[in-house]
This record gives sequence, C-alpha cells and structure tokens, in this order.
Amino acid sequence: MIKALLALAVTFTLVWTLNTKHGDVPPFGKLLSPYRGFWQNGEARNTFPAQQTLALPGLQQPVTVRYDDRRVPHVFAQNDADLYFAQGYLTARDRLWQMEFQTHVAAGRLAELVGPARLETDRFFRRMGLPFGAANSLKVMMANPTTRTVLTSYSAGVNAYIGQLTPATLPFEYKLLDYQPEPWQPLKCALLLKFMAWDLSGRTDDLRMSNILGKYGPAVTRDLFPDYPSREDPIVPVGTPLDFQPLPAPPVPKSFTAAAATRQLRTEPDAELGSNNFAVSGAKSASGYPLLANDPHLQLNLPSIWYQIQLSAPGVNVYGVTIPGAPTVIIGFNENTAWGVTNVAADVLDFYQLKFKDQTQREYWHDGRWKPVRRVVERIKVRGQPDRLDTVPYTHHGPVVYNKAEKPFVAQTPIAHALRWTAHDGANEVLAFYQLNRARSYPDYTAALAHYGSPAQNFIFADNQKDIAIWPNGRFPLKWPNQGKFILDGTDPAYDWQGWIPAAHNPHVKNPARGFVSSANQFSAGPDYPYYLNWNYANYERGHRINQRLSAMSQVTPDSLRLLQNDVLDLNAQLMLPKMLALVDAATPAAGSAEANVLAEMRRWPYQYTADAIGPSVFTVWYNDFVKRLWDDDFGSKVTGVEMRYPARDRTNNLILNEPNSPWIDDRRTPDKETLPQLALQSLRFATDSLTRKFGALGPKWRWANQKSTDVLHLLQLPGFGQLDVDCGGGAGIVNATSERNGPSWRMVVALGPQVRAYGVYPGGQSGNPGSPFYNNLLETWRVGQLDELVFLRSAQEQHPRVPTAWTLQGK
Repeated sequence: MIKALLALAVTFTLVWTLNTKHGDVPPFGKLLSPYRGFWQNGEARNTFPAQQTLALPGLQQPVTVRYDDRRVPHVFAQNDADLYFAQGYLTARDRLWQMEFQTHVAAGRLAELVGPARLETDRFFRRMGLPFGAANSLKVMMANPTTRTVLTSYSAGVNAYIGQLTPATLPFEYKLLDYQPEPWQPLKCALLLKFMAWDLSGRTDDLRMSNILGKYGPAVTRDLFPDYPSREDPIVPVGTPLDFQPLPAPPVPKSFTAAAATRQLRTEPDAELGSNNFAVSGAKSASGYPLLANDPHLQLNLPSIWYQIQLSAPGVNVYGVTIPGAPTVIIGFNENTAWGVTNVAADVLDFYQLKFKDQTQREYWHDGRWKPVRRVVERIKVRGQPDRLDTVPYTHHGPVVYNKAEKPFVAQTPIAHALRWTAHDGANEVLAFYQLNRARSYPDYTAALAHYGSPAQNFIFADNQKDIAIWPNGRFPLKWPNQGKFILDGTDPAYDWQGWIPAAHNPHVKNPARGFVSSANQFSAGPDYPYYLNWNYANYERGHRINQRLSAMSQVTPDSLRLLQNDVLDLNAQLMLPKMLALVDAATPAAGSAEANVLAEMRRWPYQYTADAIGPSVFTVWYNDFVKRLWDDDFGSKVTGVEMRYPARDRTNNLILNEPNSPWIDDRRTPDKETLPQLALQSLRFATDSLTRKFGALGPKWRWANQKSTDVLHLLQLPGFGQLDVDCGGGAGIVNATSERNGPSWRMVVALGPQVRAYGVYPGGQSGNPGSPFYNNLLETWRVGQLDELVFLRSAQEQHPRVPTAWTLQGK
C-alpha cells in the first residue's frame, strides 16, 4: 500500500510539474504532447484548403475570400461591417499571438504573462500614459458611427477566431508561455496605435539639452546645437509659396534653467527608425502617370510587422499592409490613388519641471496657485505573485512619469517632471485610414488627413488625375521657437502649449515644378516655414541622395524606383572619407603596417555599402570612433556624470572639415593637446584592431555583411525562430537603411494608370506560425532587393493564375 501511494504521489507530482510553467521554464508536458503540443502547429503547404465554407456567428451576408500564392487574402464583402469582421477574423488566423502580445506590451501587462521580470516595463508604459492615451482615442473613435462599426466588427471577427481555438490549435507562443488569448476589444486597436506612437515619437532630448545648457551656457549650445543644419534638403523645398496666413507664434517667456539630472541611458526608441517615400509625376514617368514608392524602416522582426490584405466592398477596393490588430489598410493603393508614410520627428513630447507643495505630492504650483494632483492607482498583475499597486500622479500637462528618486526604466526620463505628449490626446486615426482607403482624388486625401493625430507622419500621395503631393501631417502644438528643446517650467502657464497649428497650415507641397516629392525623415520645411516644429531631424544624406537620383531620372518605371530603394551610396562617407584620409596622411602611419594596408583599401572604395565591400566595415567603425574621441570628454554621460548627447553629424562634420584649431578637439582627460590628425589616426588604429580581432588580418572576411550582421529576430527573441546574419548591404543613414536590427519593413512601388499595378515585399511572410511555410518565405526576395508583383483583383470572380483559393465566410 505504501509503495502504491508513493508511486501515485510521484505520478501526480510529475504530471503537475510537466504541465505547469515554472518561471521561464515552459510546461514541457503540454508543450511536447503529440495531441495538443507544438507538434500540432506544423503546417504543410498542401494542407491549405482550396475551397471551403466557414460558418461564423456575426456575419450579415456571405463574404468571399480569395487567397493568392503568397497567402495574401483578398476579401470581398457586401457591407463595411462584414468587411472588417472578415479582416479581423483572417488577421487573427495568421497573427493572433503577435497582435495580442503587442497590446499587452502597450497596456503594461507583460508581468501577468511572464512574471516579475517585466514589472518595470509595465510600470514604464503605464506611467508614460499609453493606456491613458488609448482610452482617450477610443472615446473619439467610438463616438463616430463609421469607426465604431469598423472597430466593433473587427473585434467581433477576431473573437470569432478565438472562439474556434482548442488547446491543440492555439498558436505556438501561447503554449510556450502557457496562457490563453482573451476576448479582443476595440481598446486593443487603440493600444496598438499608441504603441506605434511610442516607437516613432517617444524620443526626447529635453533632459540632455537642459544639462548641456546648464553646463556650457547659451552661446556654446547655439553653436554646437543649431536650430537648422548647414546641409539640408527639406521635404517641402525652400521657397515653396504659402497658401495660408500664419498665426502669430506665442510670446517667448522669461528664461528658465532646469535643474541638472544624472541618469544613465538604458533604453528608448531607436534613433535610426525612419523611412523613405517618394512619388514622381507623370511628366517624369514612362507611362505618363505618377508612380509612388514607400519603405518604412522599423525593427526587423518575425512575425513580420506588417500584414498584406486586399479589402473590397461597396465604395472601396484597396490593397496594402496594416499592422496586425489595426483595421483598414495603413499603406497601400486603390484603383485611383496610392499613399505611403514616413515619420515626421516633430517635437511633440515635452517634459515640465514641477514644484510640489510638499513631499505628499498632492498639489503642484501653477499659474500662481496650488492645483490638485490627480492620482491614478495602477493595479499590475504579476504571474505567480500578488498584484502590485503603483500610484501615478497626473497634472494638467499629463502624467508624472517618475515622481520618486528611483532608477527610471528609460534614463532620459527626468524625476518629478510632468509629460505633455500628443499621443495622450484623443484622435481618430482609424477614420483617417478609412477615408484614405476610399480616396479618389487629392481633395479626398487632404480631407482624410484632417482626422489624423499621432504619430505625425509624412503622408505622400499620387493619383490617376496626375497629382502628386506630400503633407507632413499630425497634430502639431503651436510653440514659440525652441519651445521643448529644453525642459520647460511647469509653474508658468506661458510655458504650456498654446494651442495647435491649424491642419491646413501643416507643411505641404503639391505638383512641384521639379516633378517629384519625397521624404526621408529630414526637416519638414526650410527656415522660411513660419512655425516651429523641431530643431533636430534625421541626418540629411538619405533624403538628399533620394532627391539627387530623382532629379536625374526621366522615363521612370517601377523598376527605377525599386533600384532607388536599394541604393547603397553613403554621402557621409563621400564627404568625410577624403578628409579623414588626408588627416591620417599628415600623421604618417608606418609603411607596411596594418593601418597602411587598410588605407590602401579605403582609397579604392567607391563609398558603396554593398554586402561584399570592406570599405563600409572600416569607415563605420573608424568614423564613429573618431566622433566619440572628439566629443566624449565633453559630452559623454559617463565622463560628465550627467545625461548628455553629442552634437549632430552636420555640426561634427563642419568642425572636422573646417575648424582644425577648435578647442573641442583636445581631450581634456589627457595632459597632451590632441590634434585632428592624431585623433583620426587613433581611430583608424582602433578600427583596424577591432576588425582584426574579430575577423583576422585584412581580407574578404572583413566584408560589410559580416560586420553588420543583420538579424531578423522573433518578437520573443527565441533562438531558432528568427533569421540571423542575413547577407545584405545597406546601413543606417543610407537609402537602403538595412542595419543590424532595423531596415525596410515593407517595400512598395505603385504604378498608377488605367490599370494600377503594384509591387511589394517584406522580410518575412503572411503567417505568424513558425511551423508554416509562409512564416518567412518572402525573406529571400527582400534580401536580394527584388519585389513581388501584387495581385489586385477587381472582383471576387476574377480569374487569376496566382489565386487558386476561394473561401466563403457566412453567418451561422
């Protein structure tokens, strides 16, 4: 009896252990089960049904779904409600875990899935106010009958798929992390949009710049951090006539010096996130109709950031990509128009230094009186532990991201400062895309943009009426010059945002004489634009190179724009390498030395960042170390003890090119007085030594693809579920902006005309299932810089050799 009881106890213990998640260890019993484990997620190419009818509760009328050979669904519905129900259902079939997981990140709910390791991540996103902003936008979207239908129908479609799931058919990641999907609600769609707002507008240099101003004063700050660079090629060309009467800028208040803050940088949105888009007029094209191209640069992940779909119903027939979890098409085209987006990088996030009445932080001083603090208690669920309560103070500006002297999750977040951010304001981005999907002409496009709030985007446009245009668009606060370049005074109402730039006054240009429009995250407009948007944008080289190529083009075809998307000439190297070579020549490296051999290689390099070239590997390490040696003793956070930043590339290059006697050249940490030739030679030696240690003596192993090592990782960074060391060229600051982890997340070229034709690809596949042949089947096409022709059907019955599948979705 005792042996039997012991055996039973051991059996029960083993069953419990193997079916329970322990910390980061998955429940191996369930995960490895042949009946419900990950084996069930395997998918053979020939098991996808060519025809089937699915009965789904909630559909009003039958919906036809045609799948093409890339597993892209082409949805034909008879009304809007069914159209977006089907979009939600089909997207969830392919990407449910991805779309839900990202909403958990934005909502600050990771700890309830993975435990206390992500508690600080959850606190940060809640304290940044992402759920607060999502709730505000949801109120606006649900108040509009059109977008209420879109969101509720989309949610119902997602839930129809969730309702079909069994333990065996759960997506793999749910099994690995041992949790279940929850019902989808419209709030999750809003959370995804706010997560993109964080990714694209969540950076701020307020703290760094205030520390620089406090240490070096206004004269040095103006010199090293000017409001407009010496080299720039703005989106709206200088001299473009204004078609509006500008509002007066708010008066500049009395000067305010923020208190210094010491924080070490841990994480923030990547500064290299950006994008390209461009459109050429019919006068420059071979067809006589406009062409449009877009390639948003984001972090390269699997499952892919984007999801391709065609949506057709009365009044709309649109193809493009959307973020899984967001209804409508975000970047795409229809039979009459095409559009794309890049990030604006406007200053729409400011921190305000507060004065609290006492340590209880229940009141703060503003406009000559004490005002009450609104206290929001966040309840954070933690897997395997009791819930945590976190009280977030809110002022009229917004949340106080960190109100106690603790180590912030993001180091540039100042303590006891309130955050004012456009992402907290309600807007109806879904309505903007709903109307863009149905746009037939330029007036439709501009009407749609009026609903868009954040993150601010450069919306490029072309249509069959042969118009091309671009609008840097979003809600831009009406500011006095440089308002928000430094931390602002939270006690003085003169420092508050004083309203908004009217939407019609946003920078824009239509049908310019040069025959093209473009953007690459550079300045939205030149110094002649009457409003302040920001002082710091992406470096100019990428945008200028695009404009160089477009200016020289004629008889443009889709392949012309594809080749431009793959351009790898580095204008920064073209400008700076001759000077750097001259500097090290003056320092005379020893003949026959490793440095001399590297210099010989660099003199032959034509500034192209191709995969096999050695020059990019050397120049990138050499230039970056040169810049670090120039500025680190004066602006490095580890040296100065406070969070700072380096001067921008334009100002740095001007110093190297034109200011050999600048006092900034000397490294104050050494007794000697350094010169530019010495710094250049030291950096060359550093680059040579670094690459030699990594790859051995100078040779083919130094090729750029090896040094850059582009990785497309699974969202959870699971080993074996991504693609490491993708062999490709490109780099940060180049038109083909493929870097170590970021790059073109979707390449699209659209040729408008009587029969629109389009081409596109992204580095992944339609399926989010690692066991599917459509998980990363497009990666090789993307890697070699090619595009697939996109199948655009005019009707549900149209026959096409690449569209073998026809499903019917109908109500129960």
